Amino acid sequence: MAITYLKTAVSRPLAENNDVRDIVAAMLANIEREGEAAVRDYAQNLDGWSGDIVLCDEARRAACDRVPEELKNDIRFAQANIRRFAEAQKATMGECEVEVMPGLIAGQKQIPVSSAGCYVPGGRYSHIASALMTITTAKVAGVSHITAVSPTRPDIGIPDAIVFAMDLCGADLILNLGGVQGIAAMAKGLFGGTPADILVGPGNSYVAEAKRMLFGKVGIDMFAGPTDSLVIADHTASVETVAWDLISQAEHGADSPVWLVSTDKALATDVLNRVPTLIDSLPEANATAARTAWNERAEVILCDSREEAAQVSDRYAPEHLQVQAEDLDWWLNRLSAYGSLFLGKETTVAFGDKVSGPNHVLPTSGAARYTGGLSVHKFTKTVTWQRCDAAASHELALRAARISRVEGMEGHARSAELRLQPHLT
Repeated sequence: MAITYLKTAVSRPLAENNDVRDIVAAMLANIEREGEAAVRDYAQNLDGWSGDIVLCDEARRAACDRVPEELKNDIRFAQANIRRFAEAQKATMGECEVEVMPGLIAGQKQIPVSSAGCYVPGGRYSHIASALMTITTAKVAGVSHITAVSPTRPDIGIPDAIVFAMDLCGADLILNLGGVQGIAAMAKGLFGGTPADILVGPGNSYVAEAKRMLFGKVGIDMFAGPTDSLVIADHTASVETVAWDLISQAEHGADSPVWLVSTDKALATDVLNRVPTLIDSLPEANATAARTAWNERAEVILCDSREEAAQVSDRYAPEHLQVQAEDLDWWLNRLSAYGSLFLGKETTVAFGDKVSGPNHVLPTSGAARYTGGLSVHKFTKTVTWQRCDAAASHELALRAARISRVEGMEGHARSAELRLQPHLT
């Protein structure tokens, strides 16, 4: 077997995150001391927002009314698909009860967290879909209180389409906040909110670091890095389609790697030649991000066989994985490390990012080796319970006490042995 790199990523040292960590730590400490006043200051100084933090019902309705009906219908279409998929996921989450041994009954329950904080990015792009993905999934899981935040634009606040999406999905509280201050406000339950049990949603490096620092006090969906995408293509794939699918993901930002793994040298070479021209056709802001990502982070890898291509893909463990090749069922059964899989030329990551249903909050930076993306499971605690009758308690006590003493845990042993004398319990 042979692997040939027709294009490799530019080698560069990892960016130092010390500045980000120090800034976020200082902000979180300040908010811990000063509470809502510190949050308001950060909203004013960082985002130029001095308006209301809480989006009142009247302002929510007004924002929704301003959204064009065609866009509303598109958002409703996407939300319905996301909801149906989340409901199907929830249906797979069973509770159980089993007699482990005569007289000992144990079981499992699925209990949703009480509150969630959903972060919706809103910097260069207005991520309507992130509101749909996070809030809808939490709602289907049964979370009783959902706070949603998103960065404001000066004198505007949260864009109307994002407000409509948050409202449609059932956000209980919407805050005009972004960045670290938005994350902290949700974690602490500021501005009339309920302290979040879990924080979810993508964001920039400051948002990611705030979630990392708060993890433990609250749950988080995952540690997220720059988005990444890999396309597997054979001789049946279209050069134009493969090229645009790579570009669409490079558009996320200069640090977003994209990879092409192909068993066909002619196709791979043609894609290499075609991508720069297609990038030039984008609006300049999009083209700048995509061009840098392509030039510095992209790789094109030629493999001798589909098994070799699958091995390469599993090693990269991409966030998004597209297969444009023959025998899609073989790929579905063979591939094992990815955040979300897109099979065939008829589908694309853009569908998954926006409207098709499976969640787009996914593991990045190789984390797909050990975890999946956001789902109803992330908002749900799998807990266990047990009870037993006197006969089972007697046998359990004897064995637990003996094991405890071997371990040196005398208190455990005595607690167990009390069950040998029911009149003492």
